[in-house]
Amino acid sequence: MTISLIVCIVGSMIGVGVFGGTPIAQAAGGALAADSTLLAPATPAFSIWSVVYTGLVAYTVFQWLPSQRSNARQRALGWIVATSMILNAAWILSVQAGWLFVSVLVIVALLVTLVLAFLRYSRTRASSWLEAVVVDGTLGLYLGWTSVAVCANIAAALKAFGFSGFGLRPEVWSVSVLVVVAAVAAALVLGSAITVRARAVVAGR
Repeated sequence: MTISLIVCIVGSMIGVGVFGGTPIAQAAGGALAADSTLLAPATPAFSIWSVVYTGLVAYTVFQWLPSQRSNARQRALGWIVATSMILNAAWILSVQAGWLFVSVLVIVALLVTLVLAFLRYSRTRASSWLEAVVVDGTLGLYLGWTSVAVCANIAAALKAFGFSGFGLRPEVWSVSVLVVVAAVAAALVLGSAITVRARAVVAGR
């Protein structure tokens, strides 16, 4: 977990140009710049990554606590979150290299990993407010922002490869994608709520 966090943070530093790398907005010919597509987030929105990375640091430290070593909920999540951190760094490096198609594959894999994490931790409730914030809060925000980033990344790659939209206006495609993402998010939340409720009913018998 700790090594994955270090790789993730170093990757993020490269992504903002700290170690000489090209900032994400300028990498790959500016394909992921704020004005590249209608689905690209505005520049200030990227500041949410600072919150996500802070949460991942807190999550890792939380994992160090002796009380968490035998916690089944945390044991089920550890390797998944560690994998997501590696994929996060891999995505940044693929964009830096200008490999837009590869970056799409990586960020989709990252999204799948975070959905899997969501399905794992949403089965049970956090045992404390600290766990709720550090684990559920961090991973939920991570998943939410990655969902947005996937849409922006795919839109940028399609534009770079000359996709014309089959004659439909960009606005139609953008709204359609957002509707699908919202529907999937609602389904995940509803599904987790039903699962938790069902488990609570069974436990109460």
